[in-house]
Amino acid sequence: MKFRDLFLLSTRMFKARASRTFLTILGMSVGIGAILFLVSLGYGLQKTLLEKITTSDSLLTLDVTSNRTKKVELNKDFIDQIKSISGVAKVSPAYQLEAQGKMDNLRTDLNVTVVDSDYLKLAGIKLVAGQPISGKNIKGIVISTPIAKIFGKDAQNVIGQEMSFSFSLGGENRAIQLKNNNGDISKNQLHYNPVGEFKIVGVIDSDESVVYLNTQALKELKILRFSQLKVKCQNSKMIPAVQIKITQLGFLVSSLSDTVDQANKVFRVVKIVLMLFGIIALIVSAIGMFNTMTITLLERTEEIGIMKSIGASDAMISLMFVMESTIMGLLGGIVGIIIGWLEGEIFNFAVNLVATHFGGEKVNLFYSPLWFVLSIIIFSAVVGFLTGVIPARRASRIDPLEALRYK
Repeated sequence: MKFRDLFLLSTRMFKARASRTFLTILGMSVGIGAILFLVSLGYGLQKTLLEKITTSDSLLTLDVTSNRTKKVELNKDFIDQIKSISGVAKVSPAYQLEAQGKMDNLRTDLNVTVVDSDYLKLAGIKLVAGQPISGKNIKGIVISTPIAKIFGKDAQNVIGQEMSFSFSLGGENRAIQLKNNNGDISKNQLHYNPVGEFKIVGVIDSDESVVYLNTQALKELKILRFSQLKVKCQNSKMIPAVQIKITQLGFLVSSLSDTVDQANKVFRVVKIVLMLFGIIALIVSAIGMFNTMTITLLERTEEIGIMKSIGASDAMISLMFVMESTIMGLLGGIVGIIIGWLEGEIFNFAVNLVATHFGGEKVNLFYSPLWFVLSIIIFSAVVGFLTGVIPARRASRIDPLEALRYK
């Protein structure tokens, strides 16, 4: 018997028993669709969260802070030592200032973080409007959305607004001193008012009230120690070695990649749990398919006897049944992918509709990697194959004479 004839016999049920075959495939599709929907939700939540907190640069960056227990502080000498460590590509220091900001005759107390042009990128901070701090515009500042709301602005119309600052160099800012015209340190100067207005060039979405200011705009200040340091490594393989060397200097070192690894482990468990719920639906579908193949065997017993009597081998009879169940499983997988995708689109649309109505932003809650989609299709074909194995073995063992007498 040729393969073409075998294939036609295997697909004959799609015409002879169209309704039953369609319902069997639909049952498999529901199970596959449930797996795709639930696991894609897990992937989507993971992707959305990691996109919010990470960038490619931030995953290569270490956060370095002073260790109070060892009384080691981040000063310029230690920063130079860190820069010389093998594997370090870039270093971006930052320090904090207490200030009073003024815009449109409104004043408020602010915490200002003074950084260079690389800091926001290394920290993985993304802007919702405008552009980041750069060396081209040293008077440009980046603020968070709560700061904009304090002055009655939103993220879009606050761009281009001017703000002035009055900095306090006492209290928590004792590590910062002001130079006089001769380049010496003014011991008595406790306040600093930079000349000229600062212009808001960018806005970040944050729950904290924070202002990022370019360090080049405050050249008159002498920084004795910094509050934190961003250290970018040349590649991910260099991170552990660089982290150990900086720790040996006495500093506290943390990595966003460690947080991402922990988040990935949590989401891995979440995806497994979600997949188990989908597999339950798939098992029910597989039982339905097995029942269909068993009924098909009973209906075609006489036909099997005729095929065997004219020379069909046991292997051919078995292959015919396995091929039929595999085709149904494969089609169930393909239709299930479509059903799962449609369910995800509808659910995502409904969630975003509610979110935008209450002032939130749109997000994509579902993400399906190509390898996962292909794996589901292959898995559905394998399930179809397995549900056809037992009926196929029973069909191959049927005695031709008994089959011809079967009614």
